[in-house]
Parts: sequence; structure tokens; C-alpha cells
Amino acid sequence: MKKKKKIGSAGRMGARYGWKLRGQVRDVERRARAKHECSECGKAALERVGTGIWKCSRCGSVFAGGAFVPKTAESVRGE
Repeated sequence: MKKKKKIGSAGRMGARYGWKLRGQVRDVERRARAKHECSECGKAALERVGTGIWKCSRCGSVFAGGAFVPKTAESVRGE
């Protein structure tokens, strides 16, 4: 029997939507669920609480950022 390729979080979609779109969903969700660096304390303890809401589990700071990453390309350009 042939082994199945692991797809990650996009595996819930099954064989629908095409491999390219499933791969894009997997990459976005992987970035959103990853630990990010906190701008207050500098540790990689930032977690996504909700859409655009980020909280540091170490220092407790909460702020609004991008939907999937804490700092978007637009906000970095404005600094």
C-alpha cells in the first residue's frame, strides 16, 4: 500500500480545492500558529488570541496587529 503524503493543517480539506490552494492555507496557518517575538520583552512568546489580537504569554502585553502575523508589511513600511 502506498504511503500518503502529510499535508498538515490543510489535510482536513481532503482532495478538494487543489494542491496549490491547500498548500497556501497550510503555510498561512503555520505562520499564524507559530510563536512570534514580542516587541515589549523580546522573547518568542507571542501568540494569536483572535483575528488581529496578539498576546505575549511572558509579559502579558496585548495589542492589535495583522490577522495572521503580528507585524504586517504595511506596518513595517510605516515605521
